[in-house]
Amino acid sequence: MTTTGHNSISADRLKSFVERIQKLADERKAISGDIKDVKTEAKSAGFDVPTINAIIKLIAMDPADREEAETLLDVYKIAMDLK
Repeated sequence: MTTTGHNSISADRLKSFVERIQKLADERKAISGDIKDVKTEAKSAGFDVPTINAIIKLIAMDPADREEAETLLDVYKIAMDLK
């Protein structure tokens, strides 16, 4: 095991972590580009991308949390005379 510094850090293990993080960051960047392309395609097909984003956010939520958020939104809309 290669060590360095006063804390006996394993240089090989540190290098492995850094390389894994870099690889994942590169993958995230590629996926972000793919998502942007799909959203552009959806917009070109006449879909509203902000509404798609809102739907994706709702799908990711726990059903109980989603119901609570929708109820609260309705209450706020009524209070603001938006309904």
